[in-house]
Amino acid sequence: MMDNKIGLIGCGAMGSALAKGMVKKVGVDPSLVHIYDINRERLDDLASELGVIKANDPEDLILKCRNIFIAVKPQDIESLLYSIKDFVQEGQIYASIAAGITINFIESCLPPDSKVIRLMPNTPCLLGEGTIAISTGENVTAEERDEIIDLLKSMGLTIRIPEYLMDAATGLSGTGPAYVFLFIETMIDAGVAVGFRRDVASQMVIQNIIGSARMLQDNKQHPAELRNSVTSPAGTTTAAMHVLEESGFRSCLLKSVIAATKQAEKLRRG
Repeated sequence: MMDNKIGLIGCGAMGSALAKGMVKKVGVDPSLVHIYDINRERLDDLASELGVIKANDPEDLILKCRNIFIAVKPQDIESLLYSIKDFVQEGQIYASIAAGITINFIESCLPPDSKVIRLMPNTPCLLGEGTIAISTGENVTAEERDEIIDLLKSMGLTIRIPEYLMDAATGLSGTGPAYVFLFIETMIDAGVAVGFRRDVASQMVIQNIIGSARMLQDNKQHPAELRNSVTSPAGTTTAAMHVLEESGFRSCLLKSVIAATKQAEKLRRG
């Protein structure tokens, strides 16, 4: 019987984070979680850590689970879907994190009226502090969507978006951590340039990022309001902001997000 059993195909970094979050943070009974990965060592390690059930093959998992998360590489998803097509059961929900693979494509590989959800997580999900964009197919009810969202809450913030914005979500959120890491790396280098040891500069910059993000999260103010509150006339912040504006900081970041979005569109079409 399927009941509320959960299946996970693919135990890489994101798939493992999902399984760990569901068991350790959401509190899902490990006996209800079935996992499969072609890498037997990775499968054994995760099953041993969490006490979840190892599936012998994807078909075995499909026959036992109601909610199925697909966490394989985009280039592997088509062959996987066709291999399980004949085993799909009515009422099952298929949630895919494969970048660039549309709901329509997944539905075309499965039986008619299959329930499909598409997810776009980012790497901070590995720490439970990520962002997950979610879009649902026409056959998924609001209750079924919310059930999947509840299982994802251990990974961070879940944002519902129309699927046409998934490429934009990739450019803004999926790629987003890289923008932040580069900014932090540059700030640390700047700290060294003005005389700090690298380890001290790292601590200061990272705490700056954490504290600033918390201020935005807690105060609900527009970023410009908080920036203006620390920008005194003819002060140090004013001088710094002038250089950033003169150097095209905003324009460069805007172009970066747009470029990443266009690349996501290109990969999807490809």
